[in-house]
Formats: sequence, C-alpha cells, structure tokens
Amino acid sequence: MKTIINTKFVKNLALAAVALISTVAFAQEDEESSPFSLSGSIDAYWRTTGSDGGDATTATPTSFANQTGFALGMANLVGSYEMGDTGVVVDLVFGPRGTEATFENDVLNGIINQAYAYWNVSEGTTLTVGRFNTFLGYEVIAPAANFNYSVSYLFSNGPFSHLGVKADFTLSDDVSLMLAITNPWDVNDTSATGEYALGGQLGFYDQYLNLYYDSGRNGGLGFEIDYTGGFDVSDSFFLGINAAYNDNSEAGTGFYGAALYPQITTADNFALGLRGEYFVATADGIDDVPVLGLTLTGSFTKDNLIIKPEIRLDSFGDDNEPFLDSDGDFTNSLASLLVAAIYTF
Repeated sequence: MKTIINTKFVKNLALAAVALISTVAFAQEDEESSPFSLSGSIDAYWRTTGSDGGDATTATPTSFANQTGFALGMANLVGSYEMGDTGVVVDLVFGPRGTEATFENDVLNGIINQAYAYWNVSEGTTLTVGRFNTFLGYEVIAPAANFNYSVSYLFSNGPFSHLGVKADFTLSDDVSLMLAITNPWDVNDTSATGEYALGGQLGFYDQYLNLYYDSGRNGGLGFEIDYTGGFDVSDSFFLGINAAYNDNSEAGTGFYGAALYPQITTADNFALGLRGEYFVATADGIDDVPVLGLTLTGSFTKDNLIIKPEIRLDSFGDDNEPFLDSDGDFTNSLASLLVAAIYTF
C-alpha cells in the first residue's frame, strides 16, 4: 500500500510539474510574442546654488533642471504596438520637464512627447509619420538616456521634436541615411504658414552628420548643421562629441559651439563623466555672448534606480552678468549642485 501511495504521489507531482512548466512556457511565449510593450521612467531632483535670488537668477539659460530645492522632472510612459511590418509608438510625458519639452502646444497641454506610426518597407527601409524627437544633438529629452542630468546649451537651443514624415535607409552595416520633411522648428501641431522644413542625417560608423533647414521666418530655426558621435578609447573610457552651427539669416540670430563628453566606468554600477561645452550665441548688431559650461556627473545604478550627483559651473563673458551671487550682486558665473534620482521600467 505504501508503495502504491508513493507511486500515485509521484505521478501526481510529475503531472503538476509538467502542467506548471507548460503554463510558464505558454506565458513566456505569449509575453515574447505580445505585440504591445510598455516602458518609461520617473525622475526628481534636489538643486541648490547657494544664492537667495530665486529661480529667475539662479537658473542656467538651458532647459530643464533649473529649479532650486526639491523638484519633479517628469513621468514618462512609452507604449508601442507592432504587428508584422508596421507599428505605432505613443510617448507621454507628465511634469515640468515634459511640459517644457513639448511647449504646451498640443491638444492635451504638453502631454504628447512622441506619437508616430512606422512601416518597415523592406529590410533596410523604414518610413515614419507623426511626431518624433529630434535627430540633432547629442542629448535627448528623457533623462534616463543622458549621462548628465542637466542638458547642454547646444541641445537647449536646437529643436526638440519634429512633426512630419521621415525615411530611414540602412545602406550597409555601418552606413545609414535619413531624409525628412516636417513642419518648421518645434511646430508640433500645424503649419498655418504653409512652410515646411527639410532634414537629413548621414551615419558612418556611429558618427552622425545632421542637417536641418527651414526659412527662419515666423520663429523658425533657419539652418543648422550638427555633428554627433564618439569613440571607445578603451573598455572603460568613452569620449562623446557634439558640435553645431546655426544661422537664421531671416531673424539675424544664430549660435555655434562644441561639447566633449569624457566618461569613465570605474565599477559595474558606477561611472563618472564630464561635459565640457563652449557655446556662443550671435545676433546682428549685438556682441557675441560666449559661455563655458562644465558639468561633472556621477552615475550610480542599483537595479532600475539611477542616482546622479552633479556639479555644474556656467561662466559667461565678462560683459554678461545674468546671475546673482550669495551677496545679491550680479555676476557672470553660477555654480550649482544637484542630486537626481531616475527610475526606469
């Protein structure tokens, strides 16, 4: 009897194990084959400059991460659906960083960061239509994809997003081409003037030459050429590079500059990086406005949580004093300290 009972128990246990394994396998197969995926991030930070002048005189003239005290960055939800050779991506942002990035000019008051559909026409050709983030510059809107938490002058003065259509071509394993026609600079909903912008990108061994042109009228950007790339100097040391030149002859304004991004990985969960940027804003009849920005950022990772302590120094030319020091006097330089927390999923 004991032998019979044990045999039944073993058989039942084996059947249960098979059922469990089958259920897990089917669940994994269903998860792997699911056409829908969801990802995103949330971020917040604490920042101080040692000055009591308020945000108007303690903020760097760049986008995002300019408040003092504790502040929210944004919540980011990215949903994608793919079926066959076609798909759609909807990227939603909530919070100050997202609102600033979208200019609050869509029907949902700055919630839609990206919304586009794509068609993989062939193995090497993809067509995309809708609103997509810019192809110019080294940095992006979502903080989890940047090494530095605060952003550069070059990124802040270029476009954030485009609304239109683009075609991506894979010419070889290391060469790519993108061509785009869109609404003018950061006009994310309509082009009431009937004007359009042209864009292009040539990729060569992970180095990218980007071109953009609109008429410059009605708040447009004009012409911008941008180089973005980098090199793995060693297994633990990477050097990123960004340089850009902009000219809006219609408005009589422009800018140029360059930034280097040396980054070194010191442990599996920690890296240290510096952004050294020289940026010059130009305008007809006005002296050029140069600025040197130095940003030292640490990046500590624990599972999906990223902690970024950051020290930033902005120094303008002697004739420009946009900041207040700790004594309440105007000065041409500003030092700030922040600690950011980013969680991705």
